[in-house]
Amino acid sequence: MKKHLFLLLSLILFSANSPKSVTWVAIGDSITYLNDHPDETDNRISKGYLTLVKEKFPEVEAINKGYNGWTAVRIAQEFDKLEIPTADVYSIFLGTNDWWGGKPLGTLPDYQNATGNKTVNGAFRVMIDKIRVLNPQAKIILITPMQRVDFVYINNPKNNAFGSYREKNGQNLGDFANAIKAIGTQEDLPVVDLFYLKKMGLADLVKYKWLKNPITGNYQKFNYPDFIDVPFDAETDEYPYPEKSIDITYDGLHPSDRGYQIIARQLYPIFEEFLQAR
Repeated sequence: MKKHLFLLLSLILFSANSPKSVTWVAIGDSITYLNDHPDETDNRISKGYLTLVKEKFPEVEAINKGYNGWTAVRIAQEFDKLEIPTADVYSIFLGTNDWWGGKPLGTLPDYQNATGNKTVNGAFRVMIDKIRVLNPQAKIILITPMQRVDFVYINNPKNNAFGSYREKNGQNLGDFANAIKAIGTQEDLPVVDLFYLKKMGLADLVKYKWLKNPITGNYQKFNYPDFIDVPFDAETDEYPYPEKSIDITYDGLHPSDRGYQIIARQLYPIFEEFLQAR
């Protein structure tokens, strides 16, 4: 009898001292999605930011809700169909595809006045409102888009795009980052500002781009910004980002292991504070 009582008390004490599990839903685009699909990067990554946060905080259960190529506008439109579960923590890491896809950014009043998902500002209001219906007490983390140089998809070089060093459809990617920061200030939400992080500047994203010299016809390494406007022919040219060119990204847009480590380190103090407060 005493033995059974001792075991019962030990289990109660163990349960009381064990950290409570925390569910985290990471909403995002391919940068989030690829955490669970390294094979789609030609195995150029091994651990995404979700995995790194989980390793740092074992009590965190991460649910990946990243969608390749999706925009904030589309996720707001489709939110009810995505089976977003109730969770303790939500992160929203979107914006780069909205910029490239020409989605109108709108203004902070679009967010404040809940004007709907026709603008990125309005779409963020839709997402945040729906998260608060799922769990009014949930912690919500906003993550700004990273800067980007010339993206060339490793599995299909015909899928390529210029970087955030110039406007697209009359909009700067930095304006999207600023809008997300303004929403964070409006709602008193933590914001991980990757766009203005010094370690992730345009010159840090790749070591070089491997291109033909237009004059000599010979391949050579072009550093940023020298590679801007140097032609790339997806039909005939070699892939412009060999493994030795990898730095913060492996393809000009998507984070490498080093890039994911930087993102995770920005999230660590936010999770640490949240877990300590529970």
